[in-house]
Amino acid sequence: MPWARIISGLIAIVLALGMILLGGWYFTLGFCILVYLAQDEYFDLVRAKGNRPAGKTTMIVSQLLLITATINGMLADAVLPVAGTFICFYLLFQPKLATISDISSSILGLFYGGYLPSFWIRLRALGTPEASNLPLWGYWPEQWSNINLLPVGLTITLLAFGCIWAADIGAYTFGRLFGKTRLSDISPKKTVEGAVFGVLGSLTVAIIGANTFIWPFWLFLGAALGLLIGVASLLGDLTESMMKRDAGVKDSGQLIPGHGGILDRADSYVFTAPLVYYFVTLLLPLIEAI
Repeated sequence: MPWARIISGLIAIVLALGMILLGGWYFTLGFCILVYLAQDEYFDLVRAKGNRPAGKTTMIVSQLLLITATINGMLADAVLPVAGTFICFYLLFQPKLATISDISSSILGLFYGGYLPSFWIRLRALGTPEASNLPLWGYWPEQWSNINLLPVGLTITLLAFGCIWAADIGAYTFGRLFGKTRLSDISPKKTVEGAVFGVLGSLTVAIIGANTFIWPFWLFLGAALGLLIGVASLLGDLTESMMKRDAGVKDSGQLIPGHGGILDRADSYVFTAPLVYYFVTLLLPLIEAI
């Protein structure tokens, strides 16, 4: 593995852990920057296909959506259709008539690049305002002796990120060492062997986490969460690869040495966020009530 990839990956992990630990508006600010950069790369891919999306408008309303998700997660669901309507309104009154591709790529940018990532903010916000001990709803752990006393948003976000990291490392490492069977023509370097080990890595971390957090039926719930995250992160990776392949580029950008752009590094997180959020807020309470 190239040293540039290792060093930049370690720096990204440190920054991510700092955001997650602080939570509150600190997490939101960091996420707003990441979403802005990722959407900028996405719209570059869209323009490479000759489309004229409402890039700036979509990026602005996406920032408002992320801010709303911090204040009240339920309001973010209401912001989505309003933001979509505003984007269409903007495109309708451009000097040059907008096409179906212009409209659809703009709405996809809002959904894929703004709405789905907002679930990470909602997830980290669980229990944060009540437990905050820093300004701006920030939080810093005063002790680690009992991890179950930490805010649920902090622990589940750390667990989800850990599963994604395990899936990425497992798929990359074992795919390079043992990969022989191509997984998909969308991404020729990905192999079935790498995908299997990636999902197994996610499963292992999730089961350990479920046992640590003393979840009921921890083996079943841990395996379910690990499988969910492992498959979702793989699909997110393949989706971004499909967009790059269609745009005719190798990387979405060159911001991160050894990794490419923000989208190249964050593609595994997009579809994962809402699945983990609803797993924790809907399925887990249901199981605990049994």
